[in-house]
Amino acid sequence: MEYLKKLDKSNLRIKWLLSSTSDSWLNQALKNPIEILIDHAHCERKAAGFAMQLMFRYVCEDGLSEILSPLAREELEHFERVLTLLKSKGKCLKLLAAPPYGSLLAKEIRKQEPFRMLDSFLVAGLIEARSHERMSLLAIHSNDSEIRDLYADLLRSEARHFGLYWSLSEARFKNSDIRSRMAELGEKEARILDDLHPYPRMHS
Repeated sequence: MEYLKKLDKSNLRIKWLLSSTSDSWLNQALKNPIEILIDHAHCERKAAGFAMQLMFRYVCEDGLSEILSPLAREELEHFERVLTLLKSKGKCLKLLAAPPYGSLLAKEIRKQEPFRMLDSFLVAGLIEARSHERMSLLAIHSNDSEIRDLYADLLRSEARHFGLYWSLSEARFKNSDIRSRMAELGEKEARILDDLHPYPRMHS
């Protein structure tokens, strides 16, 4: 909890996020905690799947699976933790219409290698960074102590996951190329979130 005590809304943003989450999103999320939890479970499942997808796509890439395999397992552990909390509240996982956030970011991933690899790492890292920021807000502001505790406990992992994708990029690409591309993707990510999605979602 010491990590959480150091956080407030002025310093939640990981530096590659070019915008801060709006009060409108926080108010929407706080009014719909169960729907946010359900969507969060789907986000963890998708994050594990994306890490696995990269392992299959770049099966012979030296040093990749050694990082992504533990990451995928940890994402699934988080998925299971959210499911357990939902069950304790008498709720269960259900299908939700996804917001456009992930699909719009995925469209920014270039098709030609090695740019596809770089963009895949950076998009995944951006999503982890945004998750960290929003979980931090929920850990601070949620009226439900179990939800606050869950998100407070996940924060270090979310920040570390961003760092892992950044490290994968640094090991394979020039720093100048990484930074210039991250700036472009960061601008796109911020624009996607300019308009609040009508349904409460982790990345609405």
